[in-house]
Amino acid sequence: MASAYLSHQQRVLRLYKKSLRHLESWCIFRDRYRFFACLLRARFDDQKDEKDMVKATMLLKAGEEEFWAMQHTQPYIFPDSPGGTSYERYDCYKVPEWCLDHWHPSEKAMYPDYFSKREQWKKLREESWEREVKQLMSETPAAGPRTELLPPARKEGDLPPLWWQYVTRPRERPT
Repeated sequence: MASAYLSHQQRVLRLYKKSLRHLESWCIFRDRYRFFACLLRARFDDQKDEKDMVKATMLLKAGEEEFWAMQHTQPYIFPDSPGGTSYERYDCYKVPEWCLDHWHPSEKAMYPDYFSKREQWKKLREESWEREVKQLMSETPAAGPRTELLPPARKEGDLPPLWWQYVTRPRERPT
């Protein structure tokens, strides 16, 4: 399975965000957290203009090792995040996309922009479906797929297979 490499900047930003999140777990009082967050930001800002990539990489490696040694043993997990107490709790309330076909015209008139775009998507889906299935069939090994990843679009202007499910995602929460 091929995974994408993160750039140096992405790794630094992720380290900074993880560090702030773990700092929240260490410091439960807001003023104490704010003080240490400012110190952490200052440490990152001191090195942000480093031009030598060898030194920058060594600093990043040292920062990741320090984070690993100092991370919280039980970090706070947001309830809706994987591992949280209400992760996927509202999945049973998600309405399938095809239910929108059964809306009354007066209801559709309340969201004209969305439904006009949706009609364009449906037309595009009908036009591209055969190509998508053909691409999936040609790129799937005889023993079956090895991962759940879908292949990207191979030609300029084509759509990736099964793009429809990403364009028409259901609502995340009931209102």
